[in-house]
Amino acid sequence: MVSYKLLTPEDVYFSGTASAEEPVEESVEDKPPETLLLENKAVCSTTTSFIALGTFLLVVCGVWLIGTIFWLQSPSSQFPHRPPPPGTAATSGQGQGGTAPSPGSCSTIPEAWRFDCYPERGAVVTRELCEARNCCFIPASMETPPAKNGVPWCFYPLGFPTYTLYAINDTDLGYTGQLTKKEKTYYPKDIETLQLDANFETDSRLHVKITDPFTPRFEVPITVPNATEKASSPLYTVEFSKNPFGLIVKRASTGTVLINTTVAPLFFADQFLQVSTSLPTQYVYGLGEHRSSFLHDVEWNTLTMWARDVPPMELTNLYGVHPFYLGMEPGGSAHGVFLLNSNAMDVVLQPGPALTWRPIGGILDIYVFLGPDPSSVVQQYLEVVGFPAMPVYWALGYHLCRWGYKSSNGTWDVVKAMRNYGIPQDVQWNDIDYMDRSLDFTFDPQQFATLPDMVKDLHSHRQRYVMILDPGISSTQESGTYWPYDEGLKRGIFINDSSGQTLIGKVWPGLTAFPDFSDHETHEWWFENLQKFHAKVPFDGLWIDMNEPSNFLDGSLNGCPSNDLENPPYTPGILDGTLRSKTLCASALHKTSVHYNLHSMYGLMEAKASSCALKRILGKRPFVISRSSFPSQGRYSGHWLGDNRSQWKDLYTSIPGMLTFNILGIPLVGADICGFAGTTEEELCVRWTQLGAFYPFTRNHNSIDEKAQDPTAFSPMARTAMKEVLLLRYSLFPLLYTLFHHAHLEGHTVARPLLFEFPGDAKTYAIDKQFLWGKSLLVTPVLEPGVDYVVGYFPKGLWYDIYTGDSIRSSGEEIRLQAPLDKINVHLREGAVIPTQRPNTTLWVSSGQPLHLISTLTDEGTAEGDLFWDDGESLDTYETNQYAYIVFHVAKNTMTSEVLRDNIEASYITVETVSFFGVKKEPSNVTVNSQDAAFTYKTNQVLTVTDLGLNLSQNFTISWT
Repeated sequence: MVSYKLLTPEDVYFSGTASAEEPVEESVEDKPPETLLLENKAVCSTTTSFIALGTFLLVVCGVWLIGTIFWLQSPSSQFPHRPPPPGTAATSGQGQGGTAPSPGSCSTIPEAWRFDCYPERGAVVTRELCEARNCCFIPASMETPPAKNGVPWCFYPLGFPTYTLYAINDTDLGYTGQLTKKEKTYYPKDIETLQLDANFETDSRLHVKITDPFTPRFEVPITVPNATEKASSPLYTVEFSKNPFGLIVKRASTGTVLINTTVAPLFFADQFLQVSTSLPTQYVYGLGEHRSSFLHDVEWNTLTMWARDVPPMELTNLYGVHPFYLGMEPGGSAHGVFLLNSNAMDVVLQPGPALTWRPIGGILDIYVFLGPDPSSVVQQYLEVVGFPAMPVYWALGYHLCRWGYKSSNGTWDVVKAMRNYGIPQDVQWNDIDYMDRSLDFTFDPQQFATLPDMVKDLHSHRQRYVMILDPGISSTQESGTYWPYDEGLKRGIFINDSSGQTLIGKVWPGLTAFPDFSDHETHEWWFENLQKFHAKVPFDGLWIDMNEPSNFLDGSLNGCPSNDLENPPYTPGILDGTLRSKTLCASALHKTSVHYNLHSMYGLMEAKASSCALKRILGKRPFVISRSSFPSQGRYSGHWLGDNRSQWKDLYTSIPGMLTFNILGIPLVGADICGFAGTTEEELCVRWTQLGAFYPFTRNHNSIDEKAQDPTAFSPMARTAMKEVLLLRYSLFPLLYTLFHHAHLEGHTVARPLLFEFPGDAKTYAIDKQFLWGKSLLVTPVLEPGVDYVVGYFPKGLWYDIYTGDSIRSSGEEIRLQAPLDKINVHLREGAVIPTQRPNTTLWVSSGQPLHLISTLTDEGTAEGDLFWDDGESLDTYETNQYAYIVFHVAKNTMTSEVLRDNIEASYITVETVSFFGVKKEPSNVTVNSQDAAFTYKTNQVLTVTDLGLNLSQNFTISWT
């Protein structure tokens, strides 16, 4: 690593459990002390002595002051947490109007630690352009232009001007300070004085804000905790560099530096903010929404954030914005960092390793989470943005949809075919073709005339109906014929252009206006529209799409004005290069701010309005699936991964997408099974259905004019394979439902990366072709065509095949598994009790069936598990104590069930069968509640006790000898 400017003892302000040092004083000006001029005349000896002594003291002070000034600017090696110096070249402040840095000083900065001084996309950076910014210019190659994502040719020299920490003082929560700068940068409207607040909010959470103390700036309007007292035993220490200003955050127990912003200059202009930090690791996750591997590449990887309607592709800003990352540290500890900012931004990863945040508005509002394990990091992040909602039970069933059923009868026929083949299905969906001329809150009176009857039939079979809604409201219907637009115009709930007139764009129904979901009045209008439509078609949930928001025009029908919001001094690397591309003008007016600030929050605001409306209409848990998303989205909706393709690559990339959204607090997530765009192949669809059966949210969906891809459309062999894996999912519903309870209550992940359970095993850090449900169920899908095997990594320990109970003892190795087309490999980790259930074709039926408990024993014969159970749909059952909670323990050849909370729902369920995997010796006797019981024992060490009929709401004991 290389530092931007090295710290010296007087440049550093330390925090810790001890009392704080004195506040940093204003720096002494760089000027020599005044000398005393003496007259050449005789004086008494006493006076002479005093003058001589005074002169001596002044000289000493002057020498000390000058020496200190040079010392403050000299390298220091007293701080092992700092990056090593790049060389011994002297540094000098460089700014506008200064001179270019010397080539010698520039060449000492290693390539991995060169921070881009000319990040503008599409610019051909010449020496003249670079040195006009007083930055270093070293071409990587004279023959080729700079790579789009490579070592920057133009980078900051040592000593580039930035902010100085003028003063810092204690507060009730931590520290507050003032940052000042004297030299302008090359971006307009520098803010020369900043306020720094570092709040020790909890022992594991540090909150740092850098704001303009004189002029209010946009801050993201989501609810975050309001700490009232300083953490007493923080897991972190905080240090401040005074000149240049820098923030250093370390893990107290190990000294690992988590953040060190002294590696590059801080920028804080009106429309350009930039802060860089060293990273303690190259293992970085999160930073959604992007299509990539789960583990991000730190080799000059720029991730742009600005919500965009575009089919998932690499190196492109996609539907959601989540500026949060999780990092794995050497030794297995983990930390997280969250920048609470909704403006367009670039996040740059480079091989130092280092990271740069580069938003074009708002403030620097940064949270640091200390974990120390990955699951705790996610939990601490969700304590800030909000834990995900508990889903309604049927949300976890199999969903079927397509764009292009073309009629309600055509939709109904597919539902009936699924029933005839006995294939599980809980929810039927419709895309926009159900609408009358693509108008929201309507249905086609000819092709979908029987839609209300179809929904009634679904409900009679305990199935559910979900339809799509887009935010664009048609603005061209004859006055008085389309209530949503007429009433919206009357109430003034639409987004306006910069002149105050309703902004008109274009989506599926043609010219449209866009509801302003930042306004509470819009929420009420949305609710009334949904209520009116529900009276005609009693839908059960909402699919909100096109809510980036998407616009077939760039900006509006009338274009966008030419101003700083539309053409900021710096535009991040967004698709097509302009903020207005395929969305609204950045200068468009919401009630609370401009679209420039609120754009990426639009999907979140619509999800909140939809969730609240469904609660009022149904009186039950709402079901909402949204395309666009932002931090705290999990409180209101799930997410699907967008308009993917029927390709094997998309099958694979759905796993890192699913894992990423689980660490972002949206566990109800999945991809379109078998692919949305293009025509699927039978083998691909079978393998995708097998994988999709283990998405937390599982939906088959495809595009208009493509061949049908629901399970009934394929050969008997394929259809049977799909049916069997869906029945497996339904049998695992008690486990999945309990995992969602822990996500809602504690912020746990549902679909979980292996590294979360094995942080000490670095081999798991890059695995994204396998995943866990919770801590104990390992899924190893086939992701390639034409194979009947799959290679999976098994962390050290005992693993059991879920189908047979056969065991695998791994030392932490890859194992080749047989995987014929009708099988997905699923293994259970030792030490678990997994609740399963006899499956049926809907979860309403399945959830009433008897339980089968599977205990996977360790070598010591122990296991544990739990079960959360309620009525599956009432609001706030945990918060109102309307639930049952049972824990299971196995030790010393005995299983015990302990009902920690009882509820009438549990009394309807019986425990019919218990299997123990890993019983080393065949028992001679098994007792249930001290009564002899029949059992079977297989040579693969599986003990099964059947025909139990135990009431779930009563404690029981099963023992064997």
